[in-house]
Amino acid sequence: MNSTLYRAWLQYSPIQDAELREAYRRVLGTISLEGRRSELLDSAIEELRSGCRSLLDIEPELLLLGNEMPQLASNEGISRGLQLRVQPADNVQDLEEGNNSAPGKLGPEGFRLEYLEGKGQERVILIGGSEKGLLYGVFHLLRLVAAHEPLTAWNVTEEPVNRLRMINQWDNADGSIERGYAGRSIFYRDGRFTEDLTRVKDYARLLSSVGINAISINNVNVHEIETRFITREYLPQVAQIASVFRKYGITLYLSINFAAPLHIGGVGTSDPLNEDVRRWWRAAADEIYSHIPDFGGFLVKADSEHRPGPFAYGRDHADGANMLAEALKPHGGIVIWRCFVYNCMQDWRDRSTDRAKAAYDHFTPLDGRFMDNVLLQIKNGPMDFQVREPVSPLFGSMKHTNQVLEFQVTQEYTGQQRHVCYLVPQWKDVLNFDTHADGQGSYVKRIVSGSLHSMKLSGIAAVSNIGDDENWTGHTLAQANLYGYGRLIWNPDLTSEEIAEEWTRQTFGNDEAVIKTACGMLMKSWPIYESYTSPLGVGWMVTPHTHYGPDVDGYEYSRWGTYHFADRDGIGVDRTAATGTGYTAQYFEPNARRYETLEDCPDELLLFFHHVPYSHRLKSGKTVIQHIYDTHFEGADAAAELLVEWASLEGRIDPAQHAQVAARLAEQAEHAKHWRDVINTYFFRKSGVPDGRGRTIF
Repeated sequence: MNSTLYRAWLQYSPIQDAELREAYRRVLGTISLEGRRSELLDSAIEELRSGCRSLLDIEPELLLLGNEMPQLASNEGISRGLQLRVQPADNVQDLEEGNNSAPGKLGPEGFRLEYLEGKGQERVILIGGSEKGLLYGVFHLLRLVAAHEPLTAWNVTEEPVNRLRMINQWDNADGSIERGYAGRSIFYRDGRFTEDLTRVKDYARLLSSVGINAISINNVNVHEIETRFITREYLPQVAQIASVFRKYGITLYLSINFAAPLHIGGVGTSDPLNEDVRRWWRAAADEIYSHIPDFGGFLVKADSEHRPGPFAYGRDHADGANMLAEALKPHGGIVIWRCFVYNCMQDWRDRSTDRAKAAYDHFTPLDGRFMDNVLLQIKNGPMDFQVREPVSPLFGSMKHTNQVLEFQVTQEYTGQQRHVCYLVPQWKDVLNFDTHADGQGSYVKRIVSGSLHSMKLSGIAAVSNIGDDENWTGHTLAQANLYGYGRLIWNPDLTSEEIAEEWTRQTFGNDEAVIKTACGMLMKSWPIYESYTSPLGVGWMVTPHTHYGPDVDGYEYSRWGTYHFADRDGIGVDRTAATGTGYTAQYFEPNARRYETLEDCPDELLLFFHHVPYSHRLKSGKTVIQHIYDTHFEGADAAAELLVEWASLEGRIDPAQHAQVAARLAEQAEHAKHWRDVINTYFFRKSGVPDGRGRTIF
């Protein structure tokens, strides 16, 4: 498959500007490689040559200069082309003898790119701190070419900020994907692994191009067949998948069933302190590593939403995680233990139990008890990937425990890839949130990078949004979220606008009208989606189970703890320490005080923290009820305008890309009106307060 939809941001569209094309050809017509050939280096060379063929219509000459390869050319006298070089992290030298700009030391995933000219020479040198760093550098070089960056801009040194940069696949062995909105799994069909791994390889390319270095390939809700993935019955097939990702610098992990010893091991228990159970997991780890020597480790969902865990045996999360960590530690493996644990059998009449408090209450008392190869994976907010919620107070509260931040690239509550909703600005807000855990400047991005508390292991993970749809993500514009996730966790200081422009140029080309329009649409999309769905941070007004479309009371009287408490007089959840659940007290000052008081609480989170009358006036001067009416009318209008803006690009981008996005935007425009009418009608009938502008509310 080689359509524009399938190639995503690796279009490598031909350079039309003759002068620029000739400049690129001069420095990329010859590629010299210093070092021994390997799978990673072969991937880098393959990507370079493929990119040059497509972008520049040339087949670069390859000069191999390694000790164990045929000497096709001598290193002496090379004064042209692209030179690739790998330097150990502790022995990075100047790009060239006598060069005054010493690059310093590169980490194993870092790279340095430099364009050199003068004295009859014109060449580009790319140095990687390791073979993986060199591969990342190749992808960055091709990104610069695709964006038509001049050679003089090819002077870059980059290091990833986060050590673990992970994608979680929620794919099931039957081929379905939990919270998947882009077709079926690319890994499985009908209980078996896919035999043709071409698409898996192309997915590895996409992930590697934005710096992803880890992947778990099965759902955290582990079912019967997937429970056996860690046995010799399935490990040869898992190893085949691992070999594909290994070639692109991506380490493979598996989600495991905590009760596996009981279910498939014949042990009779899964008590983490039982010696037979511990012995079983050690043997399982030995078996895994005999098939996959560089296996990353386990991802675990335990004691959450009816999944088995240590609670059944009177043990805690540290007991469970450490038991698995002991089994993996001799092999260098790690345990990633999810903190999505709460009472999912809540009585809606009980106003004292608060799902938002659960993760903090469960895990903060365990700080310092986890082994050093355990990471706690914490969702960005205390609830569940809502369109707007505060940052989880668990960040910063555990100063002696490795932590991983979890995002959701798949748009479960943000339009399910039928609506455009560019999530990078939301993620930026999370990463830039100041927890004040160690005083001012204790940003979430510093906690998860490990720099604030000097953590040995740390990073960011996210739930994937891909499937076997031709364009990978269902909505072509949703590709920007997967691309943006990788680029943002590589460098959290990139702006949302910079990332949007990078993706747009690589996906649709360098037409300035296209860039301005598409980037503008992306940057508006999250506020637009929020405006016609859940108001002021209250969340959860979605159809149960599917989570798509409006149903204001769908979860209001359920067991899941997802309430808005709307009545005839007001709406919102009182989470204050003074009169509510006490959730605000989980934050450090001044955040606790800011969320506690109506005067200081940000309007966009007002209903998450406070129950207020419909007549309460926001900082804008509007009442809550009028804000609800206005935003839902304005949001539906703005969604319709997105379709108009996109229509203006017809003829400027590939017809298949244009038609695919246009169809999704048309659906969004109609669905936004449905959201508008359902939400406004509900609150008009609940409150009895008419729209101050006299618009039709049914």
